[in-house]
Amino acid sequence: MEKKIVLERFKAYLLLERGLSNQTFLHYKQDLNKYFNFLGNLTPALSPEDAKLTEIAVFLGTLNDLKQSNASQARITSALKTFYSWLLLEKKINSNPTDLIESPKIHRKIPEVMSYMDIEKLFQQIDLSEPTGTRNRAILETLYASGLRVSELCNARISNYFPKEGFLRVLGKGNKERIVPIGEDAISYIEYYLSTWRRHLPKIAASETDILFLNRRGKRLSRIFIYQIVKELAEKAGLSPLISPHTFRHSFATHLLEGGADLKAVQDMLGHESILTTEIYTHLDNNYLRETLNLFHPRNRKST
Repeated sequence: MEKKIVLERFKAYLLLERGLSNQTFLHYKQDLNKYFNFLGNLTPALSPEDAKLTEIAVFLGTLNDLKQSNASQARITSALKTFYSWLLLEKKINSNPTDLIESPKIHRKIPEVMSYMDIEKLFQQIDLSEPTGTRNRAILETLYASGLRVSELCNARISNYFPKEGFLRVLGKGNKERIVPIGEDAISYIEYYLSTWRRHLPKIAASETDILFLNRRGKRLSRIFIYQIVKELAEKAGLSPLISPHTFRHSFATHLLEGGADLKAVQDMLGHESILTTEIYTHLDNNYLRETLNLFHPRNRKST
């Protein structure tokens, strides 16, 4: 089968049947083209359908020689495994040669997380008497209450904000829409911001009338702008210089899990495609783990 046709059919499988994003396909396409080129340079040249475990293992071995990172190698391995699973479904091959191949282990970096006390300390640095104070408090309360990505917050729309129901509808990665719950504190600050600072803006750009958070010129905020707000407040509060808007997302997830939230529910709220991504937030402190053991294990529960 011609390579172009193969990739088009594989794309349809990923997007329509697996529900993956076009961006994922583009990454897989890039990785598969490297593999196809490798097979084409063999003597004799092979098609993907004719390749065996030996050829695939040699190809993956070349990635080390090219000094590809573990993350890149894991993604390429995933692309090959998914591709060969599809070929098997299409009955182009009789068995999957990648079944015995393991993906390289990725050593995930533990994200920066603020304690609840540090978040309160940072919030206290916001001067609500300043014109932009109410907006900035509403922004940070929303980030912490919902776990939104900064880009999702910048593009949040008033028409997708439902304060009575306690939800915000956002467009995440891969243009995937999701419903995100937000708490009462965040809603109260958003409502105050909408009824005061935003209402009194002298001019709002025609294309931005539905955008929730705006700057003084009536235009949507940039990610860099919100990054600067957080950096300045963290510095005033004497907190870690590594704190960024994304830290609120990390803290949101970690605090939910420490409180006993279901991992799948947190995955849905964060908009993670894979639950493996959400598992990075299960780095709970030893005291919490010890308390959980004492509370729930039958050999450790204290008699009442």
